[in-house]
Amino acid sequence: MTNKKLHLVDTGKVERPKVTADSLTGQRFFARVQTDPAGVLLAPGSPRAALVVHIGAPVMIGCDRVGRRHRGRSVHGDVDIIPVGEPSRWDLKEADTALIMGLSTSLLQSVAEESGLRGGAIEIANRFQVRDGRIEHLGWALREELEAGYPNGRLYVESLAVALSGHVLQHHSSLSGAPRETKGGLSGYRLKQVLCYIEENLGGDLSLEEIANFVGLSVSHCKAAFRQSMGRPLHQYVIERRVDRARALLLKGTSSISQAAQECGFTHASHLSFHMKRSLGFSPGLVLRQSRR
Repeated sequence: MTNKKLHLVDTGKVERPKVTADSLTGQRFFARVQTDPAGVLLAPGSPRAALVVHIGAPVMIGCDRVGRRHRGRSVHGDVDIIPVGEPSRWDLKEADTALIMGLSTSLLQSVAEESGLRGGAIEIANRFQVRDGRIEHLGWALREELEAGYPNGRLYVESLAVALSGHVLQHHSSLSGAPRETKGGLSGYRLKQVLCYIEENLGGDLSLEEIANFVGLSVSHCKAAFRQSMGRPLHQYVIERRVDRARALLLKGTSSISQAAQECGFTHASHLSFHMKRSLGFSPGLVLRQSRR
């Protein structure tokens, strides 16, 4: 089975609003959420550097690009960065959903000049399943704006695109300085273990002790190291993932609020409603009504 990777061609399931980031930014930036089926997906090189942020349940993914073969389990928030013009071959063991963002060369060049970053031609680094809290934070803001139909308009989208470009230039390009280590956090391997375990057990009664035991750490060390790595407490991250998973289920229109709450680890529909309103600012009922339009 051979298809084409959706961030470069218009095939498959793409959640596309009437207003797009392309039209708002003069084709210098795009953002879209897309789902690719299991199988082998071929992507020709793109004129824009691509940021791919994994959404949802863990998926085993293989990718061949830039003369290198990558293999790994992609978890929610993992980031792939694909340089301009680089073709890639993807091997997905299951269907995969991702937020795809594209940065044009003209956008990167203008941001580099305005930021005083010099060093010749800009080369974007090849990254596979890395963690980058800044890209993730800006990406989720863009995802929310995209799914709402871009209510905040051009200025907001351009601001996010410029912030993304500046961060990529400073941390994932030929203009980057030496990488700085984050001390006191979880190793990349252990962090992925924790995130995979959370994703696979969101519907259960997760406890800090259970997660710490799974990765072979003390409760206090796991708690502190997770916060250092992810920028927020472990319990808060679990609630955020449960809310996001429930929202995705409700948007499909196949689950009731009670069913979504139970499947995502909330003891009652009222608990889901409380945390969704607190986290996202709207109720499960509103999400369910949107799915039926």
